[in-house]
Amino acid sequence: MSVIAVNDRNFETEVLRAQLPVLVDFYADWCQPCKQMEPVLAELAVELEGKLTVAKLDIEASPGVAQAFRVQSIPMLVLVHQGQLVGHHMGVLDKRALLEMVKPVLPASASEVTPQELAQLLSGGRALPVDVRDAASFGRYRIPGAVHVPADELATRKTDLAARDGRIRVLYGRSGDQTKELAEGLQSQGLEIAFLAGGFLHWEAEGLEVERG
Repeated sequence: MSVIAVNDRNFETEVLRAQLPVLVDFYADWCQPCKQMEPVLAELAVELEGKLTVAKLDIEASPGVAQAFRVQSIPMLVLVHQGQLVGHHMGVLDKRALLEMVKPVLPASASEVTPQELAQLLSGGRALPVDVRDAASFGRYRIPGAVHVPADELATRKTDLAARDGRIRVLYGRSGDQTKELAEGLQSQGLEIAFLAGGFLHWEAEGLEVERG
């Protein structure tokens, strides 16, 4: 799906009454930073089709909505869900930051495991963490009991990832973006694989136990 154009006339229908969350980019044709955002927003619209709508609004052609949202600087991004403003940002954002911005309104993946959920699974002996980072990072610190299978070796080590012992394999990297794609790829090949939301950074941020050395 491509980025849709909204204006003063259709904003209520396309954004405020939309079934999906909507990320609105307030822009103007003369704004160079706005132009930098265009390809990133286009990618986001395609990748999150069916989960999020990405829209753009020209503040000069539609001053009514711009005034209602008190737009003082562009680009300005607003996130609207169920008719309510749930997030906003002024200035350029890269793709990763955009994903973080919209993540709270996206449906969770069925295979996504939070740090607290993984900690509970580990305490009950029901999960095996699989660290896909490089060897140096794994050697410095890791989730207790984790095994190391670098991301570029997953395709050739599928037998190591089969849950024959009753423990679900939970992939984790530095953050959660890459491992979500890796887990979904392995799932399409018939493996029961989950991934850690937010990756190792989120695990540490939650103050959970780390194995070092």
